[in-house]
Amino acid sequence: MDYIEGGWPYSNPKDLDFFKAMKEYSLSRAKLAAFGSTRRRGVRPEKDEGLNSLVDADVPVAVIFGKSWTLHVREVLGVTWEENLAMITESVEYLRGHGMEVVYDAEHFYQGFQEDPEMALASVEAAWRAGARVIVLADTNGGTPPHEVYRITAEVRRRFPAMPLGAHMHNDIGCAVANTLMAVAAGARHVQGTVNGVGERTGNADLTAVLPTLELKMGLRVLRDEPPAVKFGRLREVSRLVYEALGLQPNPYQPYMGEFAFAHKGGVHADAVMKVPRAYEHIDPALVGNRRVFVVSEMAGGASVVLKAAEELGIPLDKRSDAVRAALEEIKRLEREGYSFDLAPASAMLILMRRLGIYRERFRLVEWRVVAGPGERAYAVVKVWVDGDERLEAGEGVGPVHAVDVALRRALTSSFPQLAAVALSDYRVVLPTSVRSTESVVRVTAEFRNGERIWRTVGVSTNVVMASIKALVDGYDFALQLEALKKG
Repeated sequence: MDYIEGGWPYSNPKDLDFFKAMKEYSLSRAKLAAFGSTRRRGVRPEKDEGLNSLVDADVPVAVIFGKSWTLHVREVLGVTWEENLAMITESVEYLRGHGMEVVYDAEHFYQGFQEDPEMALASVEAAWRAGARVIVLADTNGGTPPHEVYRITAEVRRRFPAMPLGAHMHNDIGCAVANTLMAVAAGARHVQGTVNGVGERTGNADLTAVLPTLELKMGLRVLRDEPPAVKFGRLREVSRLVYEALGLQPNPYQPYMGEFAFAHKGGVHADAVMKVPRAYEHIDPALVGNRRVFVVSEMAGGASVVLKAAEELGIPLDKRSDAVRAALEEIKRLEREGYSFDLAPASAMLILMRRLGIYRERFRLVEWRVVAGPGERAYAVVKVWVDGDERLEAGEGVGPVHAVDVALRRALTSSFPQLAAVALSDYRVVLPTSVRSTESVVRVTAEFRNGERIWRTVGVSTNVVMASIKALVDGYDFALQLEALKKG
């Protein structure tokens, strides 16, 4: 990145602490920027605590916002238009006088232009003449449609050909990415956004969509002057890191980054992609650090099952074979009962392996019991068949599912010590879905990890613990079946 806007040091102690902590880091390319506003009304710049907090942050760049909309000047700030222009000019000059590069965010610019174009243009001209390096046109309300963003940005470019323009878009009507691209098409060359579009209200422009689109679709060079695969190859890793840091679940439908961004569910799509990838993929997924996924579901044809088997199991198959057709019929039947294999392909692969005759039963859960008290702790007993013997094990956990998992792992690891390296990394009740007239069916998905390998399984039942157990059993079973398959 060229700039990292780190926060508003005047707004809260945490942001100020951030800039202090960043002194311990060395940025090889990016310039660190502090965010703030123009001076307050009736206060000289040198006396304004907000402006001085930007100087005290001791960073090379200040990003400040000022008013472009007469509504805000008149009814929010309560000042004359002349005073507003003075606030903009004096603030930029003061920060420039302290050796800082200034990025000026013209707040509510598009709304201001629509109401009074000349006033809005006068506000950005004031910041530019005062020495701002770039003038960022902001759709702060996030309500401007793309064609208006293009029209207004192009008009600013026409009126001020030499003014460096930027774009700052919010996503209130779902157009933050589109509006950013339209602003660039109209002449902007500085783009603001966030990773994954995380931001106030409905969010900001998602840089993980904006950046590859600018380069791969619009032919513009962004960030470093390197090939896209080098430049964007770890973009999905960055996306996941930010989700993890924020404690948010990744969006599987996110453009470029999502788990389903390059997933092929329908049999026609999968068959075509197998022959010509670009028939249904707008780019090579590897360019942005993602991968192609073949989803096994009720919509899938034989091609989807075959491709998923090749991907997960390394088995070449004929999509017209009886085994593939039988597996597909079973998958469709189970989905009518409430299963969904979109997010749990490992359970579907177990079905296929049984139909192919390559499945060997390694263990079987014979019986289970759970006792949950008034507190968080729960206790479980499981009876497991392993190679002709039955074993009884108990487990204690936080909740019934955890207790069953502890007991099940104890029963299995004595015969299969390799399962000790398998971790249950995610568990969720996806939804209660009424597929039966008088019963609520619960669907559970479980995610497992063993080093870099990740797989997901699904269980369905009217009993949430039973649905969870089915997903757990499939998860450990898949690990053992996959290992045996690789050993031949």
